[in-house]
Amino acid sequence: MSHISIFFELTRLKKPIGYMLLFWPCAWGLTIGYNFQNGIIQFYFFLLLFFLGSVLMRSAGCIINDIIDKDFDKNVERTKNRPIASGQISIRLSLVYSIVLCLIAFLVLINFNKLTILLAIASMPFAFTYPLMKRFTYWPQLFLGITFNYGLLLGWTSINESISLTPIIFYLGAIFWTLGYDTIYGFQDIEDDEIIGVKSTSIKFKENPKIFLTLCYFLFFLLYIVTGYMLELNNYFFLTALIVLLHLYYFQIYKFNKINKMSCLDIFKSNNFLGFIIFINILIGKL
Repeated sequence: MSHISIFFELTRLKKPIGYMLLFWPCAWGLTIGYNFQNGIIQFYFFLLLFFLGSVLMRSAGCIINDIIDKDFDKNVERTKNRPIASGQISIRLSLVYSIVLCLIAFLVLINFNKLTILLAIASMPFAFTYPLMKRFTYWPQLFLGITFNYGLLLGWTSINESISLTPIIFYLGAIFWTLGYDTIYGFQDIEDDEIIGVKSTSIKFKENPKIFLTLCYFLFFLLYIVTGYMLELNNYFFLTALIVLLHLYYFQIYKFNKINKMSCLDIFKSNNFLGFIIFINILIGKL
């Protein structure tokens, strides 16, 4: 395998779902905070910056994750052929790649205001310690939610240069969204995870996962609607938000089958489309 192919495998660039799930909360935070009466150019520019930042930081995060989990990955069917676990690339070179990606991401970050830069830097410990959590707690998905949705706050501060209750409420809701979809994702590896001794919400709630998923998605949708109310979005927002509710219920709870690993992966991936629906829903609400 060529160095380029190994790099693409290492950073999961062939699997856009990872960086898109990082990007959508950034886009949501930017959209709820943006004043479209000031024109659209800055909005597009910031969207591009957040997209680039999401791709770069997700890629760097994948490398760190694989370094930390290399011994676990060797014993999981889905991950045993990853470049670091299978010995295709050294840890030293992998770290070099990760550092370079972070440096490029910093060049993207400095286009924002000081508060956004400081908040982004403050999030780095969460981003790089998340892989350790499954060794100590059944709630690693909670830490993933805290990390993956942090961009929602950055999207808001990139425009307002301050933080307020509204984006915080939306951020808390988005954490429950991640709790739901990553619990579904975890059912792909549940047998291997139990054997090697790592923990997850998938294992904790394996007997009645739909009850847990329903609670997570209900809280996400509730806080999403509260956010729309606090922002005084128009009635079209609340009407089209029913599409979001339908997706959460039918495509992610009703169709969920914990035994069908391929179905779990498909449901997980559908959250990319859900992220887009929510983005459009917010735009409609601000018309």
